[in-house]
Amino acid sequence: MIRVLVPTHLRSYTDGVAEVEAAGATLGEVLADLETRHRGLRVRVIDEQDRIRPHVKCFVDGVQAWSLDQAVAAEVQILAALSGG
Repeated sequence: MIRVLVPTHLRSYTDGVAEVEAAGATLGEVLADLETRHRGLRVRVIDEQDRIRPHVKCFVDGVQAWSLDQAVAAEVQILAALSGG
């Protein structure tokens, strides 16, 4: 299982939990598995063209992922920019 660190603003999809587990060999597979466990989370991270949203950063095993094809060994961390005035 892959450890997934969830940012505060997405924890409503994980019942307030900051760290969840998911299965998969790539970032795309992990996010797809997360969607089965935590409905609505994937669409907040991935756009309609199956790309990581511009305001979201995904780190796979400590390195920023640019593609859903990125292989995952142990951990995914999701970060998102917040804006405001």
